[in-house]
Amino acid sequence: PTRQKEVMTALTAGLAVSLAMVPEAVSFSFVAGVSPLVGLWTTVVLGFFAAAFGDRAGICSSASGACSVVVAALCASHGPGYLAGCAALAGILQIFAGSAGMGKLI
Repeated sequence: PTRQKEVMTALTAGLAVSLAMVPEAVSFSFVAGVSPLVGLWTTVVLGFFAAAFGDRAGICSSASGACSVVVAALCASHGPGYLAGCAALAGILQIFAGSAGMGKLI
């Protein structure tokens, strides 16, 4: 395929995934007990990091329903101020697990 066709395919796929993630981000925000804007901005940041540092073109990164349920308890007991620290800690743990080669255990 030509370079122009590859770019159009990538843009179309990106647009489709972006539109699909909006309702997911908003609904998980409600479950977590935070503003929908928090969920939308989190999705934007997640998408950026997945595109910038991800190594597989066929993998779509998105929020997890299981995580939103856990985060709901955190936000309810400590407030949404702890949400960023919780996300950073989860990211650090994922980087450690990936660096240690633990992905093959899944």
